[in-house]
Amino acid sequence: MLFLYNLVVRLAGFLLKIVALFNPKMNLFIEGRKSVFQTLEQKIKRTDNTIWFHAASLGEYEQGLPVIESVKNQFPNHKIVLTFFSPSGFEIRKNNTITDVTIYLPMDTKKNAQEFINLVHPELVFFIKYEYWPNYLAELKKQSIKTYLISGILRENQLFFKWYGGFYREALNTFTYFFVQNENSKKLLQQLGKNNVAVSGDTRFDRVVNILEKDNTLDFISQFKNNKLIIVVGSSWPKDEKLLVNFINSNPLNIKFIIAPHNIKKEQIIELQNSISKKTILLSQKENKNLGEFDVFIIDAIGLLTKIYSYTDIAYVGGGFGNPGVHNLLEPATFGVPIIIGPNYSHFAEAVALVNMEGCSVIKNEQELTETFTNLIINDDIRHEKGHICSTFVQMNKGATSIIINHILNDTV
Repeated sequence: MLFLYNLVVRLAGFLLKIVALFNPKMNLFIEGRKSVFQTLEQKIKRTDNTIWFHAASLGEYEQGLPVIESVKNQFPNHKIVLTFFSPSGFEIRKNNTITDVTIYLPMDTKKNAQEFINLVHPELVFFIKYEYWPNYLAELKKQSIKTYLISGILRENQLFFKWYGGFYREALNTFTYFFVQNENSKKLLQQLGKNNVAVSGDTRFDRVVNILEKDNTLDFISQFKNNKLIIVVGSSWPKDEKLLVNFINSNPLNIKFIIAPHNIKKEQIIELQNSISKKTILLSQKENKNLGEFDVFIIDAIGLLTKIYSYTDIAYVGGGFGNPGVHNLLEPATFGVPIIIGPNYSHFAEAVALVNMEGCSVIKNEQELTETFTNLIINDDIRHEKGHICSTFVQMNKGATSIIINHILNDTV
């Protein structure tokens, strides 16, 4: 099976080069990998002590960030190397100030794995949540490099648990220790004979708790809010916006809306703006405007949503009408506000928990959306109670980073 896997990886690499000729995102995927080894030769010396973190995309980076920051504090003389698989992660965080080197992970061939690991020569390696690359893991095991999975999630439908997944199960032997999010993941690993596992929880809780300690001030949002009740719509998709626009246009209550779409392509932003009958402004149009005069503020930029959530009274988190489902609920939850989502959320443990605890409300259609929003707007006690449930949930689940770091420090003594 490993031979077949390597054949598929090579074929995929060839096909992706063809797709890249017609797809801008795939072009970033291909072009960004061309200079990886040259970058490593320039930035990593043989005498450097290094630690390597790998994140599939932006979500995994944000999830692993508390551990990256803690490791950097505990190992100040080490260079931190961060790799991404996806352009959506690399392009947004390539200029981060936490790591020393941020690059794409080359395709998982045996040659690439050997060259990459020889150039990085890490003392410690962390894979965040998932992505198990057999050739990289085999090379790490060959060189006896300590390798950890953090915030891991295991499910029965994964390749490890199929009769034909033997070479993937072999890859798991690389890991020095598994830090998983829940008991089910631990049990699944134990079924494979892996007892080097601990339930540490999800490091995303630590990341969002840390947000509260940072300066989340945005003067232009304060000007727009103008002491009015505000609803923030985060990471929305067209299906979310179709329901929301009707509510915004027909809403007689004296409230304001901020919409931060998941996709900020110009044509989609303009279409959204034109569909709203109330006084609307884009972030890119805010200069020299009295923002307090507007009813709707559309954020046609990335990287601001977390701070914007600190101003909201009610949060609608998008993605729940699509596949795989709803986006990150923990960012608004940490600020202690009630959350509304669409019906597709079952793949996300924190969403299931918050729905069950009634801090998060689920809507399936326009009527339910209108009723839910109206109830939260006019009933201060209900709004504050649901918000308190959300913030308490986040606080009760923090601490995964400490569990991981304490184990690593004991393991490296």
